[in-house]
Amino acid sequence: MTNNEDKFIPIRKGLLEFVVLKVIRKEKVYAADILEALSRTEFATQEGTLYPMLSRLKREQLVEYEWVESEAGPPRKYYLLTAKGEAQLESLNQYWRELDKTIKKLA
Repeated sequence: MTNNEDKFIPIRKGLLEFVVLKVIRKEKVYAADILEALSRTEFATQEGTLYPMLSRLKREQLVEYEWVESEAGPPRKYYLLTAKGEAQLESLNQYWRELDKTIKKLA
């Protein structure tokens, strides 16, 4: 990673919650599936970052989870957005649109 790319790290970290909520919104999802979806993007992250975030999102009542039996081993925790999480995601989407308009005006 070059010094110029290093400057983007705080932006990616700041947007990580936004993109995680977007991934969860699509469907009920297992944490490994979230990591896989992010791995194909600029938002690739580690379990050590994702799991604490999911715990915080649960405490903030933005996501909930349900246990689903697995044929491959122990039950798995699948995450989905709550109504509060949907509202938070919509607020983040709106804020993103406003930021995009502002940046385009300045360019």
